[in-house]
Parts: sequence; structure tokens; C-alpha cells
Amino acid sequence: MKRADLKIFSLGLIAATLAACAVGPDYKRPDAPVAPAYKEVGDWLSATPNDNAARGAWWEAFQDPQLNELEKQVVISNQTLAQAEAQYRQATALLRQTRAGFLPTVGADASVQRSGGNNSSTGTTVIGNRYSLSLDASWELDLWGRVRRSVEANAASAQASEADLASARLSTQAQLAQSYLQLRITDEQKRLLDETVSGYERSLQLTQNQYNVGVAAKADVAQALTQLKSAQAQVIATSIQRAQLEHAIAALLGKTPAEFSIEPAALLAVVPPATPPGVPSTLLERRPDVAAAERRMAAANAQIGVAKAAYFPSLTISASGGYQSSSFADWISLPNRFWSVGPAAALTLFDGGARSAQTDQAVAAYDQNVAAYRQTVLTAFQEVEDNLVALHLLSEQAQVQNEAVTAAQESLKIAINQYKAGTVSYLNVVTAQNTAYNSQSSALTVLNSQMSASVLLIKALGGGWHSGDAHDATTGTTTQSN
Repeated sequence: MKRADLKIFSLGLIAATLAACAVGPDYKRPDAPVAPAYKEVGDWLSATPNDNAARGAWWEAFQDPQLNELEKQVVISNQTLAQAEAQYRQATALLRQTRAGFLPTVGADASVQRSGGNNSSTGTTVIGNRYSLSLDASWELDLWGRVRRSVEANAASAQASEADLASARLSTQAQLAQSYLQLRITDEQKRLLDETVSGYERSLQLTQNQYNVGVAAKADVAQALTQLKSAQAQVIATSIQRAQLEHAIAALLGKTPAEFSIEPAALLAVVPPATPPGVPSTLLERRPDVAAAERRMAAANAQIGVAKAAYFPSLTISASGGYQSSSFADWISLPNRFWSVGPAAALTLFDGGARSAQTDQAVAAYDQNVAAYRQTVLTAFQEVEDNLVALHLLSEQAQVQNEAVTAAQESLKIAINQYKAGTVSYLNVVTAQNTAYNSQSSALTVLNSQMSASVLLIKALGGGWHSGDAHDATTGTTTQSN
């Protein structure tokens, strides 16, 4: 084949490759169940909106500097996030490996061989050398889009892995915020118990004095002592709970419990921040787990094209050239040059149904991912609605519980005064004290539930993540949303 003919043939093959279409279905995101509005929004959120609670550093809405500092550390030190980040790097490396299929493979080979044998006519031993230097290249043309679909699949998988990383980051940040806020609620519980123990000690002293002068019975002293010891036991149980929460925070920060501690402090944000949920359709863009499910669906769709490309012939262009000589002195010289170039086509004529089975497997995998995507969307809406209604009703419960606390404290004052006057028994005081403590403890439990629901709502809404923040694995760029 002449050099001019080779150029024409090569240009023709390149043009055919560029004009070829990738087999298999082009991706189109299937419909997902999206409601026109949230069921549990109501009018209660519009009164105190706080749009910053669901953007960027959302934990800053709780107005706690120590929480802000811990959230910065968790992104750096958490080992679950390190694992997810490594998985993302693995996915992008696989994408780069797949992209290499667009390019030819080039190799070089150099060898020196020394061989010998007997000459039958002369009876002597003949020894010779052979020197070889060659350069080989091969290029499989992507006529049917097998490589293109593979790149498309791995690019979508890399984006899914990036969304998984964002989802793991959001989950870890939310877990840290919940643990920290619960620890601060536990500090409040401990403070309440310490005050209660002090009150019970005063009651015990009062009862002992009343008994000493013959006004109170020995049973009153026993009741007061029992009440005091029970409260002291609860102080110990609360201390255990706080220590375990502190250990959990240490693990989230990638530290051992021995090298981490948080000093007791008051809870700064006594009211959880309100978070407007926005339009339901935006949830599909703001949830990293939804984005990951959608990208896996796109990857599975591209794999159908990869499977279908196996039905078509493959075309490979190979070329080689180099020098061969039996003499090292004139090894690299024009007369010892050799070369070859030409195409090769291959087509599987019979495989016992293997390709058909692979295609059916790819289609089934796509259908599976479609169902997983839709279920992820449904779960996302459920989590938003669950925490919306929780915050709504917990707000009402907190108001009622605070009224109960006020009433219980007033009842306790009356009972103590009546006991001092000798008009009621000590059992009335015990009952009033227990009611007052339980009311205040329940108020803190409701506050803890409010804080937890507030964190979970922000997490359910996607936190500060948006699909526009995702790295474009196809172009290698990163886009940022406002």
C-alpha cells in the first residue's frame, strides 16, 4: 500500500469514528414522585425564617462557637470521611483509566539474541547474534461507542462517589451536632439534678429539725433521705451519659477519648433555629444521596450501551517498525529497517447467548437503579415531613411543658410552706418536689428533641450541599451554586 493510500485510508477511518454513534439508549432521567408542597409545613415556619440554617455552615445557626470549631475539625479528622474520600479518588482514577481507551497503545521492544547450531555439511558449530529494536502501536477504533459509553458510565459513577462523600460529610456533621447539643442538654440535666439534690438536702435538714422537736415523724426523715439518695444516684447516671457522649464526639473527630474533653457549659441556643424547607422539587437538587442515586442510574444506563456494543465487530489498526540485524555495527541502518501497518476486524459469531445475557443483566441493573432512585426520593420526602411535623408539635409541647414547670414550682412552694406550718404531711412535699423535678426534666427532654429534629431537618434538606457543587467528571471542572 502506498503512503498516499495509507493517509487516505487513515483519514477515512478517523472520519468514520467521529461520525459513528454510540449504541444503546441515551440517558434521560426518569420521573420521580414529587409533591407540589410539603404536607407538614403549616404557617408556623413563616414567622421566624432563618435561611442561613440550610446553607453552607448550617451549624452556625445554633450560635455556639465550640460547636463551630468542632465541625471544622470533623471534616479533617473523621476516618469515615477519609474512607469516602479515598473511594472517590478511586472512582476518578478508574475514569482516567477508561478514557485511555480513546488513545492508541504504543510499546517499544529491544532484544539481543545469541544462538548456535551444528553445520551438518562441515561438522562445525555455527554461532550467530541477532539484534532487534522495534516500536509497536495499536488502536482500537471506537466505532460503536463502547469506550464512550464506558467513559460515560464511569464519569457518572465518579459523580455518584463524590455525592456519597458529600452525604457522608453531611451525616457526620449532623451526628456531631446532635451529640454536642445532647451533651449540652445533659449538662443542663446535671445542673438541674445538682440543684435538686441541694433542695433535697435542705428538705432533709428541715425534716430532721422537725423530728428533733417532735413535730415530724421518723417516717418523714426516712422519706426525705430516700428522695435525696435517689437524686444522687441520678446524678451518677447522668455523669455516665455525659462521659459517653464526650467519647462519641472524640471518635467522630478521629481522637481517642483519653485525649479529648469538653468542659461543662450552658446551652447557648435555648430555641432551635427555624428552617424554611423551600419548594419540594429543590430537594432533588439539595440531597447528596438523591444525587448519588441519580448518577448511579445514569451509569447503569450507559452500561446497556457497553453491553450492546459487543454485538458489533471491533476494528483495530496496528503498526510496527524497527531494525533487525545480525551485526551490532550496522544494526541501526536503513537496509535493516522493517515496518508493517494494517487494520484487523474481529466479530464474535457465536457465544451461546452470553452477549444477550449481559445485555439483559445491564437492563435489569438499570431498572434496579431506577427503583432505588425513586425510593431514595420517597425516603427524602418522608424525612423532611417527619421532622417538620416533629418541630411543629414539639414547639407546642414545649410551650405546654413550660407552663407545667411554672405550675409545679408554685405548687412546691405552697407545699413547703404548708408543711412548715404543720397543716400537711411530708408526703405532700415529696410529691410536689418530684413533680417539680420531673416537669423541669421533661422540659429539657423536649428541648433536646427540638434540637435533634432541627438538625435532622437541615440534614433532610441537604444541609449546605447542592448538586451544582458537584465536580463535572466529564469536563474536569467544578461548578459552585449560590
